[in-house]
Amino acid sequence: MMKKYLAILCLLFARQALSQNLPAAHKTIERLSAKDMWGRGYTRNGLDKAADFIASEFKSYGLKPMDGKDFRQPFTVPINTFPGKMHVMVNGKALKPGQDFIVLAESIGETAIGKLQKVDSVTFMDPENKVLFELKDKLTWTASQEKADYTGIQIAKKAINSVPLNYSIDIENLFIPEFKAANLCGVVRGTKKPDSIVIITAHYDHLGGMGNETWFPGANDNASGVSFLLSLAKYYAANPQPYTMGFICFAAEEPGLVGSKYFTEHPLVPLGSIRFLINVDMVGTGESGITVVNATSHPREFALLNRINDDNQYLSKINSRGKAANSDHFFFAEKGVPAFFIYTQGGIDAYHDINDKASTLPLTEFKDLFRLFVAFNKSLME
Repeated sequence: MMKKYLAILCLLFARQALSQNLPAAHKTIERLSAKDMWGRGYTRNGLDKAADFIASEFKSYGLKPMDGKDFRQPFTVPINTFPGKMHVMVNGKALKPGQDFIVLAESIGETAIGKLQKVDSVTFMDPENKVLFELKDKLTWTASQEKADYTGIQIAKKAINSVPLNYSIDIENLFIPEFKAANLCGVVRGTKKPDSIVIITAHYDHLGGMGNETWFPGANDNASGVSFLLSLAKYYAANPQPYTMGFICFAAEEPGLVGSKYFTEHPLVPLGSIRFLINVDMVGTGESGITVVNATSHPREFALLNRINDDNQYLSKINSRGKAANSDHFFFAEKGVPAFFIYTQGGIDAYHDINDKASTLPLTEFKDLFRLFVAFNKSLME
């Protein structure tokens, strides 16, 4: 009977926390995807500004640094950036960066004027200047740890009305061999079994800016996940659990899961002490439920998650997915840490483009996902 009352009280506290935190969650997403954050990337100090914000939030909640000294776990990553000129003209028409074209992330800077040769129906190139053009239905940018020996440009098909023949480009790149980044790591110490840990993770970096006028806000990817993590961190700071609750915001996920890989190679807590890790990435929708990566690897925990959801009717559907190296859970799982990666489905389809904005992010199932996490985490500690 006592367990039943404690469970009810836990859910009541969670509901109260969410009613207070949902407006704060919106504000956090707006803050992280604002122009001055410049896409939380590798130019204009965007990543550092986001790290400062998260560390300040951790401190204000009363979290303690995971290593007992500093919330930051520094590391370096090689990265190709585009801090300056970003001009492309095709068939005499000036194209808008981000809207009409993107430069491939591994490209070198180039100033060139020339004529294009057709390779196939969507690919055109100037071999002399090592310039490649591709026509795309949707523009999707990335980040690269490498610098190639060519300049690649993707053009939205709707941006031009004819076959690309003539072009001029003026693009500036800067390759940084050791860009300084940092994971943000905090804990709320457990009341009964502090050496057992449940960890929530989310990457806070995004793609940054392309040139000096265009940035990628990254509201869903992954300001939504960071906002969700911060909501949980604030709740657990006010409601300590039997196990220690850990919170990690990873840097450099976009160029290849660099921050999470670094953490697993230089762990701030023994990996064997992690009871479970849940990584959240793109949780700003939810009309079609959620998908759980690694569900097939941990059938008992997946069944528990479904049972809690069925009992409370939080989400419309929980989809099962197997192993995938598609977010920061991966290197933990490879080292034997039980881990889920959870993302929401449905709603907006903006992804790695300039349209992933806070103003279009509905947070449809944010409240119910929060309640599901609280109940699931509680069950993990029983």
